[in-house]
Amino acid sequence: MALKGNLRDFSVTQLLNLINLARKTGTLSLESSGSAAWVSFRDGKLIYAQLGNEDASLTGVLAKTGTITTQQAQVIKTRAGDRPDKEIGILLINAGYLTQQAILASLRQHTLDIIYQLFTWGDGFFRFDADLLPPEDRITIRLDLEDIIIQGSRLLKESEQLQEEIPNLEMALDFVERPGANIRDVNLSVEEWRVVSYINPKNTIRQIARANKMSDLEIRRIVFGLLQAGLVDIVRPVGMPMPAGAKQLPPVDRKQQSSLVNRLIQRVRSL
Repeated sequence: MALKGNLRDFSVTQLLNLINLARKTGTLSLESSGSAAWVSFRDGKLIYAQLGNEDASLTGVLAKTGTITTQQAQVIKTRAGDRPDKEIGILLINAGYLTQQAILASLRQHTLDIIYQLFTWGDGFFRFDADLLPPEDRITIRLDLEDIIIQGSRLLKESEQLQEEIPNLEMALDFVERPGANIRDVNLSVEEWRVVSYINPKNTIRQIARANKMSDLEIRRIVFGLLQAGLVDIVRPVGMPMPAGAKQLPPVDRKQQSSLVNRLIQRVRSL
């Protein structure tokens, strides 16, 4: 008989602890807010994970983790035909395109990316089916759950803190006006530049996340960094109606604001 319940009563952390301590073999299925995931274990070790309808084939995973390009993945799929993942992996290794270490590292990264997302699922349903494992053609790995649980708990705490800082992803972003400042002179990561390229009062933070295929945690982390750096402000999206009874705030006087900031700086220096 399958173990099932609600994530409000039994968290992902508790489920993984149980699977680890009991050295369970089987598949944990989870559903939350329209999303679904399947995570498989053998003797308490994490071996496989799939998120929703994402392409979980070897070529799909290699493309998603950046090990190969989307175009290369399409070529491999076309040439491989109906060959199973294990056979495709051997062909790629024998042809010298990828090493076994590179393939396993990509699968590990993909699996961890999924499992860490699940720690933030606080509501929904779960079901654990003992002895149910992934299809035979899938390449599995073996990861210890202890470190995953510790890191996942840290990410959960970070997610809760970021949610307090940026509670509403339906708001938009706009660049802060700073005379003489040029965002091109700022040292940003590739992910941050992708977000920056979509910043516009017409685009909500959630829309930016979807355009870049980022989770809520990932987009909040980047937006928080941009806010802390003083590069952006959170603004009401263009076209969003004001709440009932809310008063329209007067426009900001940039000269007065700059003068106030300068006075504050001078005051701090004099302390």
